[in-house]
Amino acid sequence: MVRTPLLARMTAAVSSIALLLTLAACSTPQPSSSDSGDGVKQSDAGSVTLFAPSDGITMSQKTPLNKWAKLVPQITSDLEHQGMAKKSIDTHVANGLDEQSQQLQDWVVEHVTSVKNKEEMKRGTLIVAPASQTNISSRQYGDYVSQTAVAKVAQSSEQQEAEGRMRSALQLAKKAGMHVVLVSNTIEGFTPDAFVRCSTPEQIGELQANMLVNKLDLNKVGKGNPKAIEVLLPYTNAEDASETIENTEIDDAFAKEAFKGVWKILKPYYEQGKLYSPSGTLSKESTDEDWKEVAFDLNEKDGVAKTMESRIPLSKKDGVSVLTKIDGVIAMNDAVASSVVDKLADMGYQGSSADINPSITIPSIVGNIAGHKDLLRKAVPEPSKSPDNDAKAQDDTSDDSSPSAQNNRNSHWPVITGYGSYADTIPQVVNGKQWMTGLENRNDLAIDIAKVCLRLNSGQGLDGMSYVTQQTIAGSKVPTIQENLVAVSAGNLKSTLIDPGYISMAEAGL
Repeated sequence: MVRTPLLARMTAAVSSIALLLTLAACSTPQPSSSDSGDGVKQSDAGSVTLFAPSDGITMSQKTPLNKWAKLVPQITSDLEHQGMAKKSIDTHVANGLDEQSQQLQDWVVEHVTSVKNKEEMKRGTLIVAPASQTNISSRQYGDYVSQTAVAKVAQSSEQQEAEGRMRSALQLAKKAGMHVVLVSNTIEGFTPDAFVRCSTPEQIGELQANMLVNKLDLNKVGKGNPKAIEVLLPYTNAEDASETIENTEIDDAFAKEAFKGVWKILKPYYEQGKLYSPSGTLSKESTDEDWKEVAFDLNEKDGVAKTMESRIPLSKKDGVSVLTKIDGVIAMNDAVASSVVDKLADMGYQGSSADINPSITIPSIVGNIAGHKDLLRKAVPEPSKSPDNDAKAQDDTSDDSSPSAQNNRNSHWPVITGYGSYADTIPQVVNGKQWMTGLENRNDLAIDIAKVCLRLNSGQGLDGMSYVTQQTIAGSKVPTIQENLVAVSAGNLKSTLIDPGYISMAEAGL
């Protein structure tokens, strides 16, 4: 009888434990033990501290989509989505490399001093996007353009000191056990655990040249009917007193590298006689070193309009002004492209880029964006000879050789390319005045960065990740994250810009 109450209490306790175990088995697993979807448990998510530059100063309301103010919150959101606690994510934004290096140094010293647990250090990653030198020209392409080589062209002693400070801080962090992921630009003398390679000036030029080649279908163009194209390369003239010598040297390097990408694609077509420049600025003998032949001073008032007037001037025939034939304009970025569109309209060019080798009509473009099916059209084959060449074989009194007939042939709208996906210029992509623009694949980059950080924090390697390759940086093999640039034209604008959430229907002018 004495043991009965004790037995009853034990029986009740066992029953309670059994009940709790049953409830636990039926309940949803806690986030701390679940998987992030990339082989990393949320319990191993660790922490991330992110250092990024503030957005580059924009001189007008024309702003590219690739801004730090968009990428940083997207990375933090994807880190949380992958399982990292919000309190474990910290961000710091600085105006320039000097301020950024001071922030980083102070944080690393304080963190290394206060955290004694080596395992906790190993579960932390620093994401650092070193602030690069920018100016009015390079800012027009967005904030993420990798300018590692460009930035080395002209560094002041203060900038060299700031980079040295950042290098020392990062080396201290790695020595303490932390991981380091650099974004967009590297630091000389420092090897990160991973590098996020963003677009380069050369890739931006190459993207636009390829889109021009495809739209004009240059592989089917004959020598008897070559295409007329102009390349407009914005830069800041070194003689302009408003810019420092360092900035103009950086601008020279940026423009030169961008032209290298353009000429890599276009040079073979010049050599084959399929392309020519009405202005004579480019020819089959041109090289990468001739970039200044197509460059214009961005600081000059109405620089784009004046350049277009000089490159494709009106001529006189029988007292009538005659338009110059122009089939394509590589404008390099959307700010320049917008000015090109305005100037060509003023000069009397008509139609749209969609009319050239058409695969889609303007009404079907709008319908596609609204969710309707594309209305595709077959391209019309180009004649093997130009109308001008054919006219030479005709009677001189033929109407086909009259100024009005020539204007009718030459006034068709050219293919115009740009980059940056400026929200306020997207409507001109919709209406076909600008054929294409481009941008960094920001969504995928943010997801990639988040997954890499979790893999590093959990002690796993980066092998097997499709977007990670081994590339040589400063003589060392470094896992490198890279996504292809996104080329946007009217036909795919909905899937590339609107559906991913980069812009709204209203911003597209719809």
